[in-house]
Amino acid sequence: MQNSTKRPMSFYFLTAFFALFILFLYGPTLTIGILSFQGPSGGLTFPMNGVSLHWYYKLFEQQAVGDFGGSLTRSLLLALAVMVTTVVISLSAGMAFRKKFKGSGVLFYLTIVSLIIPSILISLGIGLLFNQVGIEPTWYGSAFGAHLTWTLPFGLLIMFAVFNRFDKSYEAAARDMCATPFQTLRYVVVPLILPSLVGVGLFGFTLSYDEFARTIMTSGSQNTLPLEIFGMTTNVTTPVLYALGTLTTFISFVVIVGTLFILHMLKRRRNRAAIGK
Repeated sequence: MQNSTKRPMSFYFLTAFFALFILFLYGPTLTIGILSFQGPSGGLTFPMNGVSLHWYYKLFEQQAVGDFGGSLTRSLLLALAVMVTTVVISLSAGMAFRKKFKGSGVLFYLTIVSLIIPSILISLGIGLLFNQVGIEPTWYGSAFGAHLTWTLPFGLLIMFAVFNRFDKSYEAAARDMCATPFQTLRYVVVPLILPSLVGVGLFGFTLSYDEFARTIMTSGSQNTLPLEIFGMTTNVTTPVLYALGTLTTFISFVVIVGTLFILHMLKRRRNRAAIGK
């Protein structure tokens, strides 16, 4: 009699494939993380020459090449601004597209088309446009607009998926109770789609934070962190670069874990509210 619990060969093949994928995905990051703890006389490669936090201390000192603190601050501020703008515009556009209006199809495709245009061409075009009109490209001006061309289509697509499944009877019930359109939006629609809005915000933040191609021609004379790291790869020959990469990766994980925690708390709050009814 054949053992029904025996796993098929495809299970082991897919497991091995997934393990290789995980190794390929996190292996380089793990290697950089380990090498960032090199001793003071350590280099960029193995073997380790001691273990210390020396390069993390060096990271916050004045460097001969690079501006870690300034570029990190600019990247965080830019990502936060893009995140907030993406959430607000995506929500507004999602609400607007719930009803058909003249030109809605053309407007939708014009928004989505920026996803298929090479990012470097968009960066080049925006940089040239600013130069032609006599405005100096800056990370908080032209780069901000360039990043929105990348994050807004994703936010809009997410809002489309959310509102396609949205039960309009909640809004009808609110209107029956004499709620104004703003009150319906504030107390009914936004709380129900809040987890999705958090997801849109996380998308906007992460896409902007590590964006390189759409920043290279639009940030002007002040680099964001990805541009600073790229410039340092040809000049810096110490593990301080690894310390920077490890620290920024840690920040990204903190943002992701913080978002998951917020979603978990929102779910618990909603469940408690449902039980209390």
